[in-house]
Amino acid sequence: MRWRTGEALKVSAERFADDPCYLPKREAVVQAARALLAAVTRLLILADMIDVMCLLQHVSAFQKAFESLKNVSNKSDLQKTYQKLGKELENLDYLAFKRQQDLKSPNQRDEIAGARASLKENSPILHSICSACLEHSDVASLKASKDTVCEEIQNALNVISNASQGIQNTIAPPEPQAATLGSALDELENLIVLDPLTVTEEEIRPSLEKRLEAIISGAALLADSSCTRDFHRERIIAECNAIRQALQDLLSEYMNNTGKKERSNTLNIAIDNMCKKTRDLRRQLRKAIIDHVSDSFLDTTVPLLVLIEAAKNGREKEIKEYAAIFREHTSRLVEVANLACSMSTNEDGIKIVKVAANHLETLCPQIINAALALAAKPKSQVVKKTMEMYKRTWENHIHVLTEAVDDITSIDDFLAVSESHILEDVNKCIIALRDQDADNLDRAAGAIRGRAARVAHIVTGEMDSYEPGAYTEGVMRNVNFLTSTAIPEFVTQVNVALEALSKSSLDVFDDNQFVDISKKIYDTIHDIRCSVMMIRTPEELEDVSDLEEDHEVCSYTSVQTEGKTDRAKMTQLPEAEKEKIAEQVADFKKVKSKLDAEIEIWDDTSNDIIVLAKKMCMIMMEMTDFTRGKGPLKHTTDVIYAAKMISESGSRMDVLARQIANQCPDPSCKQDLLAYLEQIKFYSHQLKICSQVKAEIQSLGGELIMSALDSVTSLIQAAKNLMNAVVQTVKMSYIASTKIIRIQSPAGPRHPVVMWRMKAPAKKPLIKREKPEETCAAVRRASAKKKIHPVQVMSEFRGRHVY
Repeated sequence: MRWRTGEALKVSAERFADDPCYLPKREAVVQAARALLAAVTRLLILADMIDVMCLLQHVSAFQKAFESLKNVSNKSDLQKTYQKLGKELENLDYLAFKRQQDLKSPNQRDEIAGARASLKENSPILHSICSACLEHSDVASLKASKDTVCEEIQNALNVISNASQGIQNTIAPPEPQAATLGSALDELENLIVLDPLTVTEEEIRPSLEKRLEAIISGAALLADSSCTRDFHRERIIAECNAIRQALQDLLSEYMNNTGKKERSNTLNIAIDNMCKKTRDLRRQLRKAIIDHVSDSFLDTTVPLLVLIEAAKNGREKEIKEYAAIFREHTSRLVEVANLACSMSTNEDGIKIVKVAANHLETLCPQIINAALALAAKPKSQVVKKTMEMYKRTWENHIHVLTEAVDDITSIDDFLAVSESHILEDVNKCIIALRDQDADNLDRAAGAIRGRAARVAHIVTGEMDSYEPGAYTEGVMRNVNFLTSTAIPEFVTQVNVALEALSKSSLDVFDDNQFVDISKKIYDTIHDIRCSVMMIRTPEELEDVSDLEEDHEVCSYTSVQTEGKTDRAKMTQLPEAEKEKIAEQVADFKKVKSKLDAEIEIWDDTSNDIIVLAKKMCMIMMEMTDFTRGKGPLKHTTDVIYAAKMISESGSRMDVLARQIANQCPDPSCKQDLLAYLEQIKFYSHQLKICSQVKAEIQSLGGELIMSALDSVTSLIQAAKNLMNAVVQTVKMSYIASTKIIRIQSPAGPRHPVVMWRMKAPAKKPLIKREKPEETCAAVRRASAKKKIHPVQVMSEFRGRHVY
């Protein structure tokens, strides 16, 4: 049939080519092409049906081998049946993989991929359990494990069979994206901006209140979680009450503006306040969730190891207690994983997290049954082998879940919270040492080691996604120092301290050295976080700074240990003084925009001058943010340290730029570049002096005043002048570099100090993806389509020129 239709198309196409303007011949070609297309479609459908039948035949063959293995009665038959099952699994996996690639539905592809992984994972476990059941038929927990594994294999076979035939599997539908807390907050922010002309209380009040209450219900579940700390629970409740009040104020203002064409200032203020309260609630939820992730994924294998150790020693009475601890540990991991999903917008990442969490839930009772069997038969090698297989499977799934949760969690948030937690643990270590409490010292030290290792692992993985360059080298330098120097020194010092406590010889122990080495761990974590955030925008830095605690955790460089930070006090200055500071900051931002425009065009991969300029810009932004009560700097001592970092970066830039100046043959360019370098040196020194003037805030007659307001304005002015000098230095360094290349090349190549390469434009998709919000846009009339005859199109076509 297909051959006849193909031949008919060939004949009609030849006739059409002889006389392309004759309409009947054109119609004949179209009819022949349609007939061929229909024939090819029927052929593909038949081929697909044959593929499905072949796959189902192998499913049936595997099912028979599986039933035989399940009902085997002796060891010799067990081995033969398992070998047959392995061959059938290999054939089935190959065909299922081909079918997985052919399917269009992403969900069905994922279902087959999960079922294939389940078959590969559970088949060896089934063989081991069947072998153990033959030896120990009196152990009930082995029978329960066997039933569970058989159910898993049967479910996987059903999934492959249904997905290959296009049958919907009877599984819970995926949670819609709008159901997550993060998306619900985004949706609420989009809905609160309305046109007063179209607002009616009967429509908007119930709708907005219902959405807000749904968000608050989700936040309440997070607050009531067993992992949530008390102060975070209180803050979440406080923010929920605040956002409720903000919504009522907003609705009242909308009612006052009903029928007006434009929104009043009070209404705009109410909208801004609502957005601020939404952001505050989101921030508290993020804090709580990152706290949970940092605490729960600190050490994921200890409960399992304790359970296995008790089972190996045959302590059946303790197994139930350790099994309850292991079950609670698994539930906590799953709960925290779901909480992380609730504030994420990464749909693919959420899907992976939920699949990994479901695997852990399924695996938990099987591991407990295997431990019970091992406790009953601690000397059985077959039961030990089964336990080891379950242990490896658990560790693999824990690794997948940890990586998936890390992928949907912001690294900036994680580093900010980890830094705070490590500082808390360092304080616990020092207190335990002074109280001579060996258990708490060992526990806190273990937490520090675990958190530091997690930070190193996550940051290393993050740097793998960047191209190698000055940025990644700077980050990895700090990570390597943490893993190779700081952590080993800390572990050694902790062991010495524990040994001194055990021998009651703490009087000869140098606790000051212990404090210094503990502080080195925190300092290194702080440096890692600063180096990771070096390429962040000011908006991103401001958002992350909100995660830091102003009251519970203080900066390690600050003299102040309690009360409000200097940064927090800046927000309580009189309005007149705030306005003066705002004017200076506005001027500073104008100069910053010039620097951004200058450095954004260059690729910083092999240009340390651009890297240093970005770093100096970031630090100066932090210093000016401090004067407005924002940013990561908390105390005046932090500002002094930041000024020191700027001075060090300026010195490094001076060395590079002077090398360029020495190679530049143009005396005018060389003189200008050296002059700008002198300006950087001068303004860096001036900035260092300004930062050392303590901006002390006092309360006189109930009004906050600053005794050194001029020092703040001088600090911003010095930062502005320094940034201006950096802009000119970058420009002149590029001009001098071009002079070197142009003039020196005839005499011979000279190795450039830095490479000036334009930054590659951002990648754009070949096909524009339709945004979700655009699908609900208003439908408009399209322009009339102009019909062009194909012959005219062909006549206008011009082929390529052949050279």
